Amino acid sequence: MKNRVFTQAVLSFLVCLVPILLTLSLYDKLPDRVPIHFGMNGQPDNYASKAIAGFLFPALLGALNLFVHFSMNTDPKKRNANPVIRAIGLWTIPVMSLIFVPITLFKGLGYEIPIVTVSTALVGLLILVIGNYLPKSRQSYTVGIKLPWTLDSEENWNKTHRLSGFVWVLGGLIIIANAFIGSIYVLFAVIALIAVFPVVCSYLIYRGTLSKKEDNK
Repeated sequence: MKNRVFTQAVLSFLVCLVPILLTLSLYDKLPDRVPIHFGMNGQPDNYASKAIAGFLFPALLGALNLFVHFSMNTDPKKRNANPVIRAIGLWTIPVMSLIFVPITLFKGLGYEIPIVTVSTALVGLLILVIGNYLPKSRQSYTVGIKLPWTLDSEENWNKTHRLSGFVWVLGGLIIIANAFIGSIYVLFAVIALIAVFPVVCSYLIYRGTLSKKEDNK
């Protein structure tokens, strides 16, 4: 078990570093500074040296990935985590490195890549997939909706994840559709909804459970 966990951590770390090979092959062709951040209109609004973008960013993502692996693998309730959501948690950062570091490099070379559409659609897809598996997730300190009320009560956890899963799937679909429309208001509204709904939902379930206990006294 420990060997498998270690192998998975090392493998995912190496995947984070794969874009460095692309950087090496393109380094002489890249401008001294490449765009590293883009506004909602798709235009670059921040730049960094090609060394930072091509070498440091993959390394930082690799380090962050190792921290995620450490956190998830030292969770006392890690066996409760849904395997799909767990896999998403362990591999999201390597996939981000494989997608966004090359996009940054190619944008630096002048390629026309719809970065906002691509990134928004990927975020929507991620939310949709997570939402689909949220109802199947059991109590965990690292995977799932970790609130005082969900961690305190398995019933609260299950109800919150079941209801929130539906909202996240719907929100993911809307975000994917909006990726091709480009409404910043729709995007922020949906993100606010999927962020706030689980908190409100869990609290209301907690209050309802508390009221029932008081009525039974």
